[in-house]
Amino acid sequence: MIRALAIFLAALVVATPAVAQNAQIPGFWDTRERLERPQITNLPRLRFLTTVDFPPFNMLDADGQLVGLHVELARDICRQLALDAVCQIQALPWDELIPALENGEGEAIIAGLAPTIELREQLAFSRAYLKFPARFVGARSSSLAEPIYRSVAGKRIGVVRGSTHEAMLRDLFPDAQPVVFSRFEAMTASLQAGEIDAAFSDGMQLAFWLNGDERGDCCDFAGGPYLVPEYTGQGLTIAVELDNVALAKAIDAALREIDASGRFAELYLRYFPVSFF
Repeated sequence: MIRALAIFLAALVVATPAVAQNAQIPGFWDTRERLERPQITNLPRLRFLTTVDFPPFNMLDADGQLVGLHVELARDICRQLALDAVCQIQALPWDELIPALENGEGEAIIAGLAPTIELREQLAFSRAYLKFPARFVGARSSSLAEPIYRSVAGKRIGVVRGSTHEAMLRDLFPDAQPVVFSRFEAMTASLQAGEIDAAFSDGMQLAFWLNGDERGDCCDFAGGPYLVPEYTGQGLTIAVELDNVALAKAIDAALREIDASGRFAELYLRYFPVSFF
């Protein structure tokens, strides 16, 4: 029964439209849904709070300027809400973000803050605009293909010890043979050397590795992306004060318009030239 449930869950995740196997651009918005868009054009300020240590989302460039996907996305949200004139972005240390929001030093946090059950009692969140799937990577000459749960049966699959991806691999792909590594770099080196059949890890991290020089020409993504919130999380959202529901809804409407216009796809591919979807 456990094996059957694991196979069903894995197949269900692959079948989800947002993570279709051949998709290069993630999509999490239903264009047919009518979203409420509160009028907030009278806001005296819309200041987004972020950090400088979450590349390529928010970071400092060589000139010390705050840049990244989150910075551009925040500006796009301001434009969508006709709040360009009062739009601001401020970087703070991570542990100062929530206190600053609660003290009125900003209106929203755009820094990869996870919407946990505990934080939902303290803050309100937008919908997710990006999620991080788990992915398999194998040698380009390998025969790994969907349905992956069949392809990895009996195969040596590298995974980082103690990671959520190790738990996911053991639970959803019980016929695979996990080979556990202490570090991501050791796992990918073993894959390059042909010591394991594939690796299973965070799609974004694997995409950066595939786009780097150190991987050579050995490998590529195999099969489709897997999004299972219990393992891979709820995705990236924007946080506002708990009683500022109008702003959260307005941000949702702006995010969907940004996605529908193709602008989010442009940003995504600029910062992630190797798509992790």
